[in-house]
Amino acid sequence: MEQDTEDYPVRDVRAIWISDVHLGTAGCQAESLLSFLKHHESKYLYLVGDIVDGWQLKKSWYWPRAHNDVIQKLLRRARKGCEVVYIPGNHDEAAREYCGLQMGGISVVQQSEHTLKDGRRLLIVHGDEYDNIIRYAKWLAYVGDTLYTFSLWLNRIYNRIRVKLGYPYWSLSAFLKSKVKNAVSFMTDFEHQLIAEARRRGYDGVVCGHIHHARIAEVEGLLYCNDGDWVESLTALVETHEGELEIVRWHAHHLIGKPAQIAAQEAHPVTA
Repeated sequence: MEQDTEDYPVRDVRAIWISDVHLGTAGCQAESLLSFLKHHESKYLYLVGDIVDGWQLKKSWYWPRAHNDVIQKLLRRARKGCEVVYIPGNHDEAAREYCGLQMGGISVVQQSEHTLKDGRRLLIVHGDEYDNIIRYAKWLAYVGDTLYTFSLWLNRIYNRIRVKLGYPYWSLSAFLKSKVKNAVSFMTDFEHQLIAEARRRGYDGVVCGHIHHARIAEVEGLLYCNDGDWVESLTALVETHEGELEIVRWHAHHLIGKPAQIAAQEAHPVTA
């Protein structure tokens, strides 16, 4: 069921995690993120890396008004008393030089932690530190990033045609990830590495981004949460005031040429 953004009520939650926004790229869905932030308030807001895409900005400058509006929205959120924590990722790694400082009321840190309402402690990292390609073959990551950017361009063209034919949005890269065995194996290995790190450091679970795959799961007895991205899946992780964790999917038709409408919001509560 479709619902106009103006009719959607403002939802107050305890905490929000977002990552992989990739401001500075044509693939960034800044308008949809602005819509999500407009309709969600929280006590804590965690920016879990790759908020700005420095890799692409070095190649060519792309910074429309909506991207600037996202930055202003985050700064305004911090000024109004929300505790905003920024953990830089590999695409905005230049910001890691400012870890330990505050920028406009936003705390910049290498890693963070969050205590859930039930007392469980979660480690918060972007996740690139546990990606073997980034660690040992960064040149390959740059090649992969170029191919991913091309797939997003192709995906936009394809979905414009789908919209004209009356079909819903469909993600090419998500489809390829699900079909390519190595990609599925990579995501599984990534999860287990992060869980191992959380266990080694005495945490009850981990929250990350990096791989653009939103998920809440119990892995080896600990809680694994990935908040997804704002390029394709348009997802955020939230903790409600009741202590439940949810993946919120915030799809908007205007991203591919139609009036601003929310097509779906799918929440998957986890109380374990």
